[in-house]
Amino acid sequence: MLQRLLTFIALLWRVLRAPTLLAIGALPGFLVPYAIVLDHQVRERFDDLSWQIPSRVFARPLDLSTGRPMTAETLLLELDAARYRNDGAGRTAGTYARNGERFLIARRAYNGLDGKHPAQRLSVDVANGRVAALSDAATGAALRATELDPARIATLYGLQQEERRIVQLEHLPPLLVAGLQAVEDREFKHHHGVNVLALVRATWANLRAGHIVQGGSTLTQQLVKNLFLDRSQSLLRKGNEALIALLIEYRYDKRRILEAYVNEIFLGQQGGQAVHGFAAAAEFYFGRDVASLDPADIALLVGLVQGPSLYDPRRAPQLANERRNRVLQQFFDTGLIDAKVLSRARAEPLRISSKGALPRNRFPAFLELVRQQLRRDFADHEVDAAGLAIHTTLAPSAQLQAEAALESALKALGKRDAGVESAVVVTAVPSGEVQALVGSRNADAPGFNRALDARRPIGSLVKPFVYLTALAQPQRYSLASLIDDAPVDMPQRDGTRWIPKNDDGEVHGRVLLIDALKNSWNLATVHLGLSVGVDRVRGLLQSFGLDRDINPNPSLLLGAVELSPFDVAQLYQYFAADGHAVPLRAVRGVVDADGRTLSRYAVKPGTGDYVAASRLVTWALQQVVESGTASSIGAAGLGGLRAAGKTGTSDTQRDSWFAGFSGSQLGVVWVGRDDNRPTGLYGSTGALKVWIDLFRQLPAQSLAPAVDGLEHVWIDPENGRRSDSACSGVREIPFIQGYAPVDREGCALDRIRQWFGRDGD
Repeated sequence: MLQRLLTFIALLWRVLRAPTLLAIGALPGFLVPYAIVLDHQVRERFDDLSWQIPSRVFARPLDLSTGRPMTAETLLLELDAARYRNDGAGRTAGTYARNGERFLIARRAYNGLDGKHPAQRLSVDVANGRVAALSDAATGAALRATELDPARIATLYGLQQEERRIVQLEHLPPLLVAGLQAVEDREFKHHHGVNVLALVRATWANLRAGHIVQGGSTLTQQLVKNLFLDRSQSLLRKGNEALIALLIEYRYDKRRILEAYVNEIFLGQQGGQAVHGFAAAAEFYFGRDVASLDPADIALLVGLVQGPSLYDPRRAPQLANERRNRVLQQFFDTGLIDAKVLSRARAEPLRISSKGALPRNRFPAFLELVRQQLRRDFADHEVDAAGLAIHTTLAPSAQLQAEAALESALKALGKRDAGVESAVVVTAVPSGEVQALVGSRNADAPGFNRALDARRPIGSLVKPFVYLTALAQPQRYSLASLIDDAPVDMPQRDGTRWIPKNDDGEVHGRVLLIDALKNSWNLATVHLGLSVGVDRVRGLLQSFGLDRDINPNPSLLLGAVELSPFDVAQLYQYFAADGHAVPLRAVRGVVDADGRTLSRYAVKPGTGDYVAASRLVTWALQQVVESGTASSIGAAGLGGLRAAGKTGTSDTQRDSWFAGFSGSQLGVVWVGRDDNRPTGLYGSTGALKVWIDLFRQLPAQSLAPAVDGLEHVWIDPENGRRSDSACSGVREIPFIQGYAPVDREGCALDRIRQWFGRDGD
């Protein structure tokens, strides 16, 4: 039988000998040119090894200083937005512990616009709505001020939806670099790209186990899979993989190969975004810098190399934990950790952030504003996937509080809620930094951004600028000036008549200018505006650079001008900034991938030509809140803010507005319908409700307007003349210094009546 088999083989060899020898002879003729082509492609890719690095968008860092307005709820929102984890100890960077209103916070190290900030453990006490105490928890030393690292709020990708952070080997934990080799390729320093013995060893181990327990590919081969080849399992692909690995090892040193590997390896997925490299994976899974990882965390990341989907710690925590512990055992077996570290690390839970770290567009309305402002200096392609760090002004807590306030207030409208939309803009006082911007009730959804693009009639919100125009002429007007609240009947160009009315349907006769503004009387405002000149009012509005058409007709005086909520915030920032035109900004600065600051966006306020007049208007707007159309603010328990603000309602109640500011924030709210149908809401019954709900949550300072250049005088409201504080019915009103009434109105009769009244008691 054996003889027959040998005879058959001999005959077969005679037949196949010639073609076999021919093929063996031709192989070098094919393989050598093929290898040369591959070598050229390898050098092209490796000599200019670069990736599209997504640009990251950050909120502002959280300022913590003693006395700063702060509540425990707000601090928790900030910590959650920055992906801090409550571990009960607050010792590891990116964690915190809370005991009542005392927080221990392990701040991460971070790079800001002003340079590097080291990691620091902080003790923060919050009491009575303020930061009561602040200290370094490690030393106990009191601190006057510090910052928490900013929350990452978005990621801007290019064509490749890849999350990546480039890192050099020396910036990785040594255990990660050594542990990766111990688990994935122990002979990495000695082989030349392919390890035949490792392939044999892995095959034998897998056969004994009955399933895949060990891989035979080298780190170089794994890198080849990621950079050059698809995921097929054909013999041709395997051959290409081995050949390219040999070429890479021939051309480049081990450090270059390993550094490319740790930045390229695929380690996870969130939606359409792939997570590449250990630095990005550390942020994605733990919300921490890779340099701060401990052995348990490192083992989890190294274990993910075998199967990021299979061992995903969010979807399969048990499998991930088992894989992590096997990797820890390999660390121990190779002498990288001792028994004590092994025991402690295996007992650690999977400390995974509950949510991914790829917030691509969490706050779409605000991000649209960021892009608009960046376009002044950068093209879109220069921003996306450029590895930039874009530092914005967003306050995550204010943004979330604005979203919650909008939703709760509108739901409280009951049946009137149907079809109603809204927008909110919150800015810092006096800097003009945009802290929050909500463009829709569905704040997470991209689409029509009502905060920026909904241009609606602003109604009575225009009135403070009519009064500012008048008060800027102190020789003619003061808050104590008497103006006519009398009927108006004016012809229009189309032949119709313009006959405005007061909302209460009444005519009030001669009234103090302050009362006309406080009560938002239309007729008095029209008479005042016609007296100072519609063109002057229009010119004042145009001076704010809104790039909007401003109505040249008298109807402008009652708000017949269409502006967006953002435009209105720009206007009212003038009063909040004490009579200085401060451009609103959403971007603080831009840093490139190498840490160089490319742009800083500093505030350049205007010259403040009407500061004293603006202080009079601000005082008047405080009266609006105290006893005028916005008095429900005090009724809601917010009287301590001493806020200033103005309600606004467009014709037939299509638009409800409120713009108001405390000593620390300005909030503008619009409520209306996209189809322009009436809502049945006034400014005081719609937008003001949202504003109240928001400022109940915001830690805010009381408004204490500057008084320089003003003097307070008691006046008789019947005639606007100076009077005495003892007289009945008199009111104390501020005037621009040097322009207070000189003529004095006596009140002897009042004194006699008071005397007889006391005598008869």
